[in-house]
Amino acid sequence: MNIMLVTVTERTREIGLRKALGAKKKIIINQFLTEAVILTFSGGIIGSLLGVVTSYFIAKIISVDFTISLPAIILAFFVSGVIGIIFGWYPAKKASDLQPIEALRYE
Repeated sequence: MNIMLVTVTERTREIGLRKALGAKKKIIINQFLTEAVILTFSGGIIGSLLGVVTSYFIAKIISVDFTISLPAIILAFFVSGVIGIIFGWYPAKKASDLQPIEALRYE
């Protein structure tokens, strides 16, 4: 959530300009929610790959069978998507509630 709040703060003027040109609240919310979910899924992919590689090497070192549970990976991606939506909602709502005049004055 912190990354998305910083993104909203850094892009306040851009958001104000888009709203001044007629962008609706729904469009602004969708933009920031999409960004949050993409960031979350990217982190999920990188984390899953690192987890699989690390598990593989640890399994080799301690001589145990290495198996990947597809349902666990699917569940992890589902949970990460839900977390992305939940933690992206507040920054997206905050961005959509900005007043164009105040946002354009922001420095």
